[in-house]
Order: sequence, then structure tokens, then C-alpha cells
Amino acid sequence: MATDQEGPRALPHPQSRGLIRQLRWVHDMLRRDLAAVRELAARVADGASTAEVRGGLRDLQSRSLLFQLRANCLGYCQIVHSHHGHEDAILFPAVRQAAPQLSATVDRLEADHRVVSALLDQVEELAEDLDHQGARAAIVVALTRLSTDLLRHLEFEEEALEPVLNSWERWPEPSDRS
Repeated sequence: MATDQEGPRALPHPQSRGLIRQLRWVHDMLRRDLAAVRELAARVADGASTAEVRGGLRDLQSRSLLFQLRANCLGYCQIVHSHHGHEDAILFPAVRQAAPQLSATVDRLEADHRVVSALLDQVEELAEDLDHQGARAAIVVALTRLSTDLLRHLEFEEEALEPVLNSWERWPEPSDRS
């Protein structure tokens, strides 16, 4: 992305709608996988065996397009961590530069990332201890909260960033920040 004192180079509105569609495409994959996570949480709550829950996690990993594209990825949680890390390091600084009026919005998105990160870490930790009833109940709560918080975040991010993304011709790169 070419930058100058005024931020990213803008294109006419109709030609630049691709970036928000790309962001929504990634978010839609995350949403689809969250539906599988919610289903898995319901099975845990209904008393699914540890083997069944671990099998459900493996199924989630193997059927998702994101997992197929990143076959060596450690899990869904790592994909979300990575996605948010790239937004924090590359996208959000570019948004701040291009649209300073969105600074408070970016602050909220970054705060959402911290909340989601803690929930992802909690889910990963609880998934290792499914033999204990307390962990099983806790993972249901954690998965439900992760789903609720992440879906809310994705919706807000898409709505908030659509205007600025529609003005860019390509995604920012690390070298675009100066």
C-alpha cells in the first residue's frame, strides 16, 4: 500500500469493495467454525465422553478450510490468535494512519482481541483436562463466551472498518508502516 502523509492511496469506491469482502470471507470461516464449537460445547454439556470431545476437536481441525490451508497449524485457537496478531501489528496501525477519527474504534477492537485471546487460552487449557467434571463445565462456559464475544467482535469490526477498507486498493504490509 502506498502511503504518504495522508495515509493509504484511495481508489474510487466501486473498485475497492474487495478488501471488505476478503475480511468477511475470513470472518465467515471463523463464524462457521464457531458453530461447530458451539455444537461441541453442547455435547460436552450433555455428557460427551472425553474421547468424543477430543475427536470433535480433531474433526473441527480437519474439515475447516483454514485448517486445510494451514495443515500444520496447532488448532483453531492459534488461527484466531494469528489473525488478530496480524490485525494488531499491521492493519490497525494503517487504519489509525488513514483514518485518525477511528482511533477509539481501533482501541476497542484491540481490547476485544485481548479478551478473545484470554478466552482462547482458557479453552486450550481446559481442553487438556476434560476428564474432570469441573473442567467440562468450565469449557462449556468458555466456549459459549468465546462464541458470543468473537461473533460480536467480528460484526463490529466489519461494520467499523468497511469505510476505510473500501478506500484501499490492497492490504497494508509491514513495510507500509513508517
